[in-house]
Amino acid sequence: MNRKIVGRAALAVLPFLLALAVDLVVFATRRDRLPAQLASHFVGNGRADDYAGRTTYVVVTTVLLVGTGMLWALLTARGGFQGRADHRSLACGYSVAGFLGYLMAVVLLVNVDAAEDAQGRAQGVSFPMWHLAAALGVAALAAGLGLLLAALLPVHERPSAGAPAADRERIELAAGEVAGWARRTGNRWLLPAAALPCVVGIGLLFTGDWIAAVPPFLVGLFLASFARPCVTVDRRGLTVSGSLPWPRVRVPLDRIDTAVSREIDPLSEYGGWGYRIRSGRTGVMTRSGEGIVARLADGRDFAVTVDDSATAAALLNTLIDQRRTEH
Repeated sequence: MNRKIVGRAALAVLPFLLALAVDLVVFATRRDRLPAQLASHFVGNGRADDYAGRTTYVVVTTVLLVGTGMLWALLTARGGFQGRADHRSLACGYSVAGFLGYLMAVVLLVNVDAAEDAQGRAQGVSFPMWHLAAALGVAALAAGLGLLLAALLPVHERPSAGAPAADRERIELAAGEVAGWARRTGNRWLLPAAALPCVVGIGLLFTGDWIAAVPPFLVGLFLASFARPCVTVDRRGLTVSGSLPWPRVRVPLDRIDTAVSREIDPLSEYGGWGYRIRSGRTGVMTRSGEGIVARLADGRDFAVTVDDSATAAALLNTLIDQRRTEH
């Protein structure tokens, strides 16, 4: 594996490992002063409403921090620090590690020397809410450290939009001839993802207040409407729309400089799936694979993953040429 990739991944996972080390040291040095069942969950007034054993605390803390750290390392290694937005992404990881590490340590500290009931549960333990503000302060300091460390890494340019405009593929159209292109995109996981909140809504409808069931239904409806979005290329430009009038993303033809078809990795280039906003580029990512990348007049890119993207990009270039000729 490339050493630079390993270095970036190590830098991303480092704060999570440091936070875990601090939490485990706090646990080890105070273990004999902790109750058998720690107060582990607190309500809005700071009073405990749930408990966990000491071993459970260690396991949960380890899985939480190591799991989150590995996820951040994966995103960082594949993302390749493409611009300032990815530097901010690394700083965000440091912020999350600081926030989680602080809160998990405080959970231990508020349990130190607590009295126990007959079941070994901590008694009289409360979580002062000012610790949340302190955790945010630690997160801010950790984010600043992450930005400083990210600045030491080289900035990689985003992928090129392809060949020069004069060399792009085009579709021959006769004078006055009109053409359009449309195709649906998506993947097999989007519809199940839309069904899940609907199932939650049904469950809430029968077990709780119907008002609580409305938000999951709305989320499910929104996801279902955009599970198989339609990508259209015509004289209006490039449009991505769902089954409902909204949401709809349209890039007018006069804003597009050139277009190209290429393979797109949403995770490494855009940080995930859905409507993505990154440094110098935006896009609608529903899956990995081929897609249209439109270079805009302001130098930014707009991309959408869809099959037969070569035809769509060629038609876009032709329509752009026609518009320039007309004007």
